[in-house]
Amino acid sequence: MCGIVGYIGKRDTAPLLLEGLQRLEYRGYDSAGIAIQAGTGSKPGGLKTAKTKGRVRDLEERIPKRFTGTAGIAHTRWATHGVPNDVNAHPHLDAAEKVAVVHNGIIDNAAELRAKLTADGITFVSDTDTEVLTHLIAGAQAERLEARVQEALRHVEGTYGIAVLHADFPDRIVVARNGSPVVLGIGENEMFVASDVAALVSHTRQVVTLDDGEMATIKAGDYRTYTTEGSRTSSSPETVEYAAESYDLGGHDTYMHKEIAEQADAVDRVLAGRIDDRFATVHLGGLNLDPREARAVRRVKILGCGTSYHAGLIGAQMIEELARIPADAEPASEFRYRNAVVDPDTLYIAVSQSGETYDALAAVQELKRKGARVLGVINVVGSAIAREADGGVYVHAGPEVCVVSTKCFTNTVVAFGLLALHLGRIRDLSVKDGKRIIDGLRRLPGQIAEILKQEPEIEKLAKSYADAHSMLFIGRVRGYPVALEASLKLKEVSYIHAEAYPASELKHGPLALIEPAMPTVAIVPEDDLLEKNRAAMEEIKARSGRILAVAHQEQEKADHTIVVPKNEDELDPILMGIPLQLLAYHTALALGRDIDKPRNLAKSVTVE
Repeated sequence: MCGIVGYIGKRDTAPLLLEGLQRLEYRGYDSAGIAIQAGTGSKPGGLKTAKTKGRVRDLEERIPKRFTGTAGIAHTRWATHGVPNDVNAHPHLDAAEKVAVVHNGIIDNAAELRAKLTADGITFVSDTDTEVLTHLIAGAQAERLEARVQEALRHVEGTYGIAVLHADFPDRIVVARNGSPVVLGIGENEMFVASDVAALVSHTRQVVTLDDGEMATIKAGDYRTYTTEGSRTSSSPETVEYAAESYDLGGHDTYMHKEIAEQADAVDRVLAGRIDDRFATVHLGGLNLDPREARAVRRVKILGCGTSYHAGLIGAQMIEELARIPADAEPASEFRYRNAVVDPDTLYIAVSQSGETYDALAAVQELKRKGARVLGVINVVGSAIAREADGGVYVHAGPEVCVVSTKCFTNTVVAFGLLALHLGRIRDLSVKDGKRIIDGLRRLPGQIAEILKQEPEIEKLAKSYADAHSMLFIGRVRGYPVALEASLKLKEVSYIHAEAYPASELKHGPLALIEPAMPTVAIVPEDDLLEKNRAAMEEIKARSGRILAVAHQEQEKADHTIVVPKNEDELDPILMGIPLQLLAYHTALALGRDIDKPRNLAKSVTVE
């Protein structure tokens, strides 16, 4: 959600900031703005701003011709406090136009602070919580800018990633983090700051990621990090794994299509170097969980949000089937509010593509406070959850730019397959079954490529279903999480209402909805529940419902069938979701949707 970019150095700032904002457009936003320290370091000319409701291209058109400087900050906003408009767009300035602030997150006590500042004679021009912070910094009495920001933050409750410019301190940008990502980019006699490395990698791959409660001052030639209380911290640069080209479209029309097409290679990456044929198991060195500790686990609880939650549902089933450990998944956003009993014998696993999802991060922090062991299944190296967790598995999906997750979902489920095999072989899974699962994992990339070859046929199906106003997705046991994820994909990207039900629940209510105008997508794996799933389709056909089946062979009762290759029963859900990603994509394309930036959504949800 939202995006921050900052630069200080010798180059003209505005073009660099606009480029960075363009690389952050995937995060979801409704307005954009920029503030620069005009002039040069020896002859500063005060702050200049431009901002607008709309896209970065709209901001570019608003920028005056003489808009040059060597330090600046910029922002893409996803509205929380105040409607999307020019006034509420960031950056926000104080009355004297000396302080400019960009902010990701939510200030929980903004109303209380606004009332106090208004009583002190401050006039607000926006409806945002961020403007409160701007006036607090402007009103601070300390001599140094860093101390003024620290003084302001002492009054603030909530989450923030901020970058601050001050006309009286033209040689620096001050940034701070609490619950919302802030990354420094280390260049040659120039420095960058952003909320996501995607904005940095075309200029530098050396980055420093701030921790919660940490601040930094960046100047053209150096940087320093410290806590909000003023104590120095030691932060060494790390090298970003992926180059700028990884964030480009690569010849595809959309990022969603590119990322669907990358899944065979992505699965190769998550498997690479991890399979141990000798012992029919896998190496997961980052778990920090020795065999004795693994055998002591009595239950597994998986926490995630949205697509990550659905991946966790499949992961829980794999762990139960292969490791015979009771396992379940729960939305992290619910878990953190229900005062759950934290069991010392339970292994908790947090799932997040970005590693910054606020609800998942807050759940991890609460679990750690109560002494629980927490692992992460994460895509982004060095992210907040990865640093907070006791260990975990990186899924190595590569950068995922489209708001709608595809390849990261697939790689996350494969990572759970690896984890389930690892735990199973430590416990009671036989060598024979271990080899069976390994063989199945190795077949996945080729089978994914085989599914993707069916895209022309799936595109035709999508066009025939694009007139639906609502769709029902059903599956049973292994198929149900696939149905949940497929219905979410369709909702997110096409805006067609869709919901998922266990096929076994049809008679308990959803059958009332069946009619020719509402198609059903049925997940029908060839396992011990095949006949049960066929019986569910019989019930739908008896009520004149249209059926699209995803199955391992043609289904007589379905109007259309997408046939996918058969793998091992436990791994089949990985493959059965992929054609439904293409179905959602081509349905949205037929309806003319903004596929990479669905309305009202953001890629990384770093606020509640």
